[in-house]
Amino acid sequence: MLFHKLMQFKKVGVLVIIVVGGWQLGSGYYIYGKAQLAQYLLRIAWAKTLESKTIVKPWKWADTYPVANISFKNKNNNFIVLAGGTGRTMAFGPGHISSSPLPGNGGNSVIVGHRDTHFAVLEDLKLGDEVYVQTANQQTRYTIYNTMIIDQSRSDVMQDFNSELLTLITCYPFDTIHPGGSLRYVVQAIPL
Repeated sequence: MLFHKLMQFKKVGVLVIIVVGGWQLGSGYYIYGKAQLAQYLLRIAWAKTLESKTIVKPWKWADTYPVANISFKNKNNNFIVLAGGTGRTMAFGPGHISSSPLPGNGGNSVIVGHRDTHFAVLEDLKLGDEVYVQTANQQTRYTIYNTMIIDQSRSDVMQDFNSELLTLITCYPFDTIHPGGSLRYVVQAIPL
């Protein structure tokens, strides 16, 4: 009798493990699939933006839209930049801080992104590397002249310095398992 109860308990335990594992695996595929679909829709919206020179939302209920395309080094790392630097925006791509000018329009253009997704590439950039930014109206090529690690409370890196500048910001350190943190990694580039 005790043997049969133990066997039933094991069967239920195995079934629970299978169901929970399937649920976890399924939710992981769902998140990955959603991210892939979002990138596809963002690229379509960006192509339509370039064609029409108007704001094109990637999906009807989107609270953001593509404003630029940014690529690094040999242009293999290429991302759609979205309007706004909120967490919701950065879930889909780097975000342009709306209080700063768009790249190529003079002043300090600020773009933020997550260190473990789109802006993970910043870790490998060196002084002198090139960054390419395309907006609906123009392409601008930048060269990196400065990198720094700062406290998140420092907002001076986002100020307008009366000269054209591209400032890229992400969380730091890159390899931490803890989200957020108080440090930021900043890359600054000037037009060529």
